[in-house]
Amino acid sequence: MSKEKVKLGIAPIAWTNDDLPELGAENTFEQCVSEMALAGFTGSEVGNKYPKDTKVLKKALDLRGVQICNAWFSCFFTTKPEEETIEAFIKHRDFLYEMGAKVIGCSEQGHSIQGLDKPIFDEKPVFTDEEWEKLAKGMNKLAELAAEKGMKVSLHHHMGTGVQTPEEVDRFMEMTNDDVYLLFDTGHMYFSEGTQEAVDKVVEKYADRIVHVHLKDVREDVLKRLKEEKWSFLKGVKEGVFTVPGDGVINFDHTFEVLEKVGYEGWMVVEAEQDPAKANPLEYAIKARKFIAEKTGL
Repeated sequence: MSKEKVKLGIAPIAWTNDDLPELGAENTFEQCVSEMALAGFTGSEVGNKYPKDTKVLKKALDLRGVQICNAWFSCFFTTKPEEETIEAFIKHRDFLYEMGAKVIGCSEQGHSIQGLDKPIFDEKPVFTDEEWEKLAKGMNKLAELAAEKGMKVSLHHHMGTGVQTPEEVDRFMEMTNDDVYLLFDTGHMYFSEGTQEAVDKVVEKYADRIVHVHLKDVREDVLKRLKEEKWSFLKGVKEGVFTVPGDGVINFDHTFEVLEKVGYEGWMVVEAEQDPAKANPLEYAIKARKFIAEKTGL
């Protein structure tokens, strides 16, 4: 892969978890970004301990040669008035624009159970036709708002949401305009379907519309227990269902090959949330960086 085209980032969620603040509560923002740089990453997403002031944040990141490449945005098109999401999105977009990011990763959180204590497979939300229409219409509007700043909007398919399975990704991509893109997440796709084939097919099918990639791996034994014992998503995270690329069951060769073939340009971000007390974030960041270098030459 070309170093001019593809850059490597890592998410702060391995150090401090936004959904489970008790995980990594002791880790500071400074330690987090210093260790990202130390492990050889030049990009980061945004965590709850990051300074909100763009000047302060920029200075801290510049010192370490790290830049912001994306930040999670929650949409509620299926459950709340459209204006609410749009208003929040504009603020989010402007913050990211100031930080130099080109992509905004959105997740439709209407009816989401990812943060709730509910069995992740048994109680997954399913959108009605009307909700699908609202989501597609809303995302098309966000794409126009992003384009005003020369940015792109993408949807992050995610466990416990209404856009989780390959079929749901298909429906979303068919219903939205071509300027609505996909944030492809290897870990969430494998988690949802439990097969390598699902990961390979989705990346192949949407290679031209993927503008941001989350690289995470899955521990098969933990996923098996999660299904058997009907855990929630967050319990799965705590128990270590996710890990860094190369440390789990997913084969990344096809993903890397497909993206290279289409000339993918953008960020690949290691996003593997674990309990930092069990999985030292620096150690795992270095492990991930080494694996990606071996596989891609980046």
